[in-house]
Amino acid sequence: MIINVFNNYPKEISFDFKKIIKDLEQYESNKEISLILVDLDEIHKINKEYRNIDRPTDVISFEADLEDEITSPEDDLYAGDIFLCIDKVYEQAKSYGHSVEREFAFLLCHGILHLHGYDHMNSFEEKEMFAKQEEILEKLNYRR
Repeated sequence: MIINVFNNYPKEISFDFKKIIKDLEQYESNKEISLILVDLDEIHKINKEYRNIDRPTDVISFEADLEDEITSPEDDLYAGDIFLCIDKVYEQAKSYGHSVEREFAFLLCHGILHLHGYDHMNSFEEKEMFAKQEEILEKLNYRR
């Protein structure tokens, strides 16, 4: 997998997010993803505009929608965009009592799985998706 990073976070990030991205690029996929790192204000705007939810969130994934366009075989390799809120990484890591590295890896993995068709809209899907997340994070040594 190829993850193209766009760091729009206005402050310095105090952990090695690039290593985590490199680790997660090992996920069994030939897809390409854009990862956009943002702050609370930006994720709030995106959540409100695209999901009609008026509050910040931690991660939002947008699958590539190529059905209405003329596509080439290369286009089929583009999975979509992931917006990940760095402020939420720090907040949730503290709240859950684990490292910011683990939280960033979890959120990125969560977003990647959404782009690969996983979801958690019912208990069966949630169980399947969360098991896959834990399998990937365990394999890469990002434990709680």
